[in-house]
Amino acid sequence: MPEITLNCQKLPCPQPVLRCKALLDTEAPARCTVTVDNAPASENVARFLTSRGYDTSVHADPEGLWNIIAVRKDSAVAPSCDCEVMDARGIAAIAGTAEMPQKVTVFITSETLGSGDDVLGGKLMTNFLATLPELGDELWRIVCVNGGVRLATREHPAVTHLNKLEAMGVDILVCGTCLDHFGLLSEKAVGQTTNMLDVVTSLQLATKVIRP
Repeated sequence: MPEITLNCQKLPCPQPVLRCKALLDTEAPARCTVTVDNAPASENVARFLTSRGYDTSVHADPEGLWNIIAVRKDSAVAPSCDCEVMDARGIAAIAGTAEMPQKVTVFITSETLGSGDDVLGGKLMTNFLATLPELGDELWRIVCVNGGVRLATREHPAVTHLNKLEAMGVDILVCGTCLDHFGLLSEKAVGQTTNMLDVVTSLQLATKVIRP
C-alpha cells in the first residue's frame, strides 16, 4: 500500500486528531505522513499516533508546517484510548457485583478559585492543588483549559504542586489551543499538551468530575 499523506492544515482542535483516528480505523496504514500548521496540533497528533502503536517523528519546515511521519510497529500495541473505553465498560458491567473503582478528573478552567478577589482566588487555587494528594489513588487526571493553563507555566506558584502530582502518577493535561491563545506554549513546565478529544474523554471516563 502506498504511503498516505493527510493534510490537516487550518483545522481547529481536535479535528487533526479525529481525522487521524478515522484514517487508522478505516485503513490502518503501515506508514503515513500528517501535515499540520501549529505546534499544539503536531504534539497532539504525534502523541495520538504513538498511542495507537506507531513510531513517530516530527519535522518542522521553514514555511511554518509540521510533518508527522508515522510508521506502524511490527507488533502494534492496543490503542490506549480504546483500552480506557473498554475498562470503563468493564467497570459498568460488574458494577452490580463489585465496588466501582474511582477515577476522579479535576477540571480547571481558571487560575483562580472563586470570584470576588483574584489575589485571594489565586492563593485558594494554589492551596487547592496542594491539598489534592489527599484524594490518593482515586485522583486520575487534572485537565487545565482556558485561564487554567497558566497554572502549568514555568513561573506560576502552583506549578510546584502540579509537578508533585504528576510525579505521583496523576495525568496532567494542558489545552494546547489555550496555551497558543495566551502565547504560553514555550512556558509550559508540566503535563502533556492536549486537545479537545482528550478533554472530552477525560470527562466521559471519569467516575467523578471536580470543578473547582
